[in-house]
Amino acid sequence: MASKPMTKTQLISALADETGSDKKTAGVALDGMISIISREVSGGGAVTLPGVGKIYCRERPARTVRNPATGATMNKDADKVVKMTIAKALKESVNG
Repeated sequence: MASKPMTKTQLISALADETGSDKKTAGVALDGMISIISREVSGGGAVTLPGVGKIYCRERPARTVRNPATGATMNKDADKVVKMTIAKALKESVNG
């Protein structure tokens, strides 16, 4: 079984170690990246992180869904979902 996911604090610490900077600078850089990605994707754009993947927003059409508890069907309005396509390099590093 896989270990627990890396927390934001652990990610900031690892980023600081990797870049040779302090944790405060790494935290600001991470927050800035998150802000840029959120703004771009919520505006309908996409962001490609080289070696990681592409984050984008996709629109889902209106559809009929079923409540599994009651079996009742209802209409669900069109909405948007955030998707991520994983880069081939990352897939290969995990599998090979």
